[in-house]
Amino acid sequence: MTLPKRQLGKTGFDITTVGFGAWAIGGGGWRYAWGDQDDRESIAAIRHAVELGINWVDTAAVYGLGHSEHVIGEALKGLSDADRPYVFTKAGLVWDQSQPDASPHRIMRPESVRREVEDSLRRLGVEAIDLYQVHYPDTGESLDWDAESKGAGPSKNATPLEEYWQTMADLKAEGKVRAIGLSNHDLDLLKRASAVAHIDTLQPPFSAINRGDAESVAWALEQGTGVIAYSPMQSGLLTGAFTKERVANLPANDWRTGNPDFTVNLDSNLALVDGLRPIAARRGVSVAELAIAWVLAWPGITGAIVGARRPEQIDGSIGGGSLELTEIDREEIAAVIERTGAGNGPIRP
Repeated sequence: MTLPKRQLGKTGFDITTVGFGAWAIGGGGWRYAWGDQDDRESIAAIRHAVELGINWVDTAAVYGLGHSEHVIGEALKGLSDADRPYVFTKAGLVWDQSQPDASPHRIMRPESVRREVEDSLRRLGVEAIDLYQVHYPDTGESLDWDAESKGAGPSKNATPLEEYWQTMADLKAEGKVRAIGLSNHDLDLLKRASAVAHIDTLQPPFSAINRGDAESVAWALEQGTGVIAYSPMQSGLLTGAFTKERVANLPANDWRTGNPDFTVNLDSNLALVDGLRPIAARRGVSVAELAIAWVLAWPGITGAIVGARRPEQIDGSIGGGSLELTEIDREEIAAVIERTGAGNGPIRP
């Protein structure tokens, strides 16, 4: 399969329109796990993605409390330099190894970041990280998505954005990392950071359900900042494989069991999926591929992170990276979003 490639901002990287998302392969045993995972299947999935042409992998130190990076490192050992994908990872969520079920803390103090980058280099087995990203703004507190939605601000223990973004720029100048980016930072923070050093990439959540970062994506386009969208299938909801029964039977150690998209907003989200099915059928693609193509149609978005735990999951979604939506497709999708009331934000690219 030949996947289209796009320039990732000013990094010099030409990346495929879809990348391999490695959150779930971190396995179970931590606060935001997707449940238990077989490492052999994870490695097989990564190598299958590379065989199909995907040329980047996105992970974070916190996924599986270092385990996702370790698994990626093992998968890379079997690949030649010519086949090795770009490796993107993140810093800033620090955990207590003695309390794996506790929420990680959002810490971006310079000494902590430098310790994190060395640990990530070791686990990944690479000499330099291709793209190093700040996972969340430093608040000095633990990661709490409920507090996030209520607008909880930083504590007095937080490291100022200007200070931690300078640390990231220093790591790039030192050759520890090749490019630097911000994830989950709003437009005001992006503007503050850009006054310190150019933002190579932005990683926001973006899907037909979660459309709230459209303004930041537009700003990134103006700045020459690449955008890699995460959760284009909204943590699996937009694959077309979920029903109320399947959600009810998710294992207790799957973080989605407490997420509003899978609880209070489930009806409207499933109605959206049902509305997308005839559009996908008309185009001869899966709902997942249609959802990915919709994200990639948004001006300014360079690539989409597609998570997978098994090789066959990639087969059902990779086609979204080369699917071009027509104006009719876009209008029909916008009508479904409007009719179901699912999600938030602009309804068409």
